[in-house]
Amino acid sequence: MIRIAAVGDVHMDEDVVGRFRPALDELPDCADVLLLAGDLTRHGSESEARCVAREFGNLGVPVISVLGNHEHQCDEVPQVVKVLEDVGITVLEGNGIVLECAGGRLGVAGAKGFGGGFAGRCASDFGEPEMKAFVQTTKDSADALGRALRELECDVLVALTHYSPVPDTLAGEPLEIYPFLGCYQLGQAIDSAPTALALHGHAHHGSERGTTPGGVRVRNVAHPVIKQAYSIFHLGDHLDRG
Repeated sequence: MIRIAAVGDVHMDEDVVGRFRPALDELPDCADVLLLAGDLTRHGSESEARCVAREFGNLGVPVISVLGNHEHQCDEVPQVVKVLEDVGITVLEGNGIVLECAGGRLGVAGAKGFGGGFAGRCASDFGEPEMKAFVQTTKDSADALGRALRELECDVLVALTHYSPVPDTLAGEPLEIYPFLGCYQLGQAIDSAPTALALHGHAHHGSERGTTPGGVRVRNVAHPVIKQAYSIFHLGDHLDRG
């Protein structure tokens, strides 16, 4: 059995440092890895990234993350990534990693993702170049996630994104903003591989549980949704739960 802890949308700054740490210090006793589903900072500044590093660095378990839309606000993405990687946090974007856990090999493929909407109610690459560019960004991110998932050789496969791959976990958000919270292409990417679990954040007022069209469990682990330092998922040995 592989034990996965996950949370997103922690929006760290100086006033938040220390809020999660007591629970995080217990991770080695209850999880093999911690996955962070983006929006780690408030505005994506290097100084805020240092707060993330203080809170989520050196936990005694591997920490794997994707970035969220907030990490792009200050145009300091390279600096943010460096700060995180300097304390051992792996940042994924269209690639993956395999970890040797006591319960087997865990593969995690990650990408921020993008908006666009869901089947029957989605943007299309027709008309203005700005719209075509928007949809192309969606497709490129989903394609990269799908490739990363299919390339990993592991016993248990997990997809990690910031944007949602399904509308199920957006229930509670205004319908008008669904196209800005996720896209169906991410769900297709997840279904293109033997994915056991898909984790995302971004939808603060959404719902926790959903399923892709192909039957993969999707969980919204945004902190405002799960209302705890992290959720735990147990995968493998026919004991999948969470």
